[in-house]
Amino acid sequence: MTNGRIPLAGVIGSPIAHSRSPHIHLHWLKTYGLAGYYIPMDVSQDDLEGVIRTLPRMGFAGVNVTIPHKEAVLAIADDITDHAALIGAANTLTFRPDGKIHADNTDGYGFIENLRRGAPNWQPEAGPAVVLGAGGAARAVLASLSDAGVPEILLTNRTMARAASLQEEFGNRVRVVDWVQAGNIIDDASLIVNTTSLGMVGQSELRVPLDGLDKHHVVTDLVYAPLQTRLLKVAEQAGATTVDGLGMLLHQAVPAFERWFGVRPEVDAATRAAALG
Repeated sequence: MTNGRIPLAGVIGSPIAHSRSPHIHLHWLKTYGLAGYYIPMDVSQDDLEGVIRTLPRMGFAGVNVTIPHKEAVLAIADDITDHAALIGAANTLTFRPDGKIHADNTDGYGFIENLRRGAPNWQPEAGPAVVLGAGGAARAVLASLSDAGVPEILLTNRTMARAASLQEEFGNRVRVVDWVQAGNIIDDASLIVNTTSLGMVGQSELRVPLDGLDKHHVVTDLVYAPLQTRLLKVAEQAGATTVDGLGMLLHQAVPAFERWFGVRPEVDAATRAAALG
């Protein structure tokens, strides 16, 4: 509790009713016996800046940011971390006592931590990584894989120009491959990452040929509804190590919770159950 106030946090986006973040943070508040609340808030683009500047006066320590505001909040923030600047989006705002708004992006941290927990034998230097998709999630993945020391990242997307744009930003470590060749680049890769929405409930399936998968591969899908996508099912059948997308959501929440409520939470089976509940 700060200055006699119960600390508040939340998540802003539109729509927001589907967000699992309240389940995660409220679970941690209860688990660690902390005073505080975490509130989902549906905020329109027109109201975004006004809401963000009002929240600190209401006792908010910070907020998570989701679609469609992750890029727009960078123009409102006073301080932006290198990760958020590189990715071009923020998912975490912290309201400082001096009145400044600090913007960060913990998606890359969440991705790499989930990967290391789910595939502890994966070594970044073992070989190339294949990244499917070139949207906002791909930016976070490219940044984290580069930081981890992956020697080469093969990036493929249905719209070639978007992938080429990311290659220009992230440099020579990233090589763009035509989408129709996606199945052919799997064989020599050590890691395959799906950052697209393909395979998600309500979306089309990921149709990339997967016959090159075997026990030497690590395969992860950022989609977590369903938890086991077709990509993960096929990979598991081929003997590959698979990592579902829920852990990324859980781990990206850890640094934010620590900043806002003063305790670094543990991601465990109870946390996963709370997120799914």
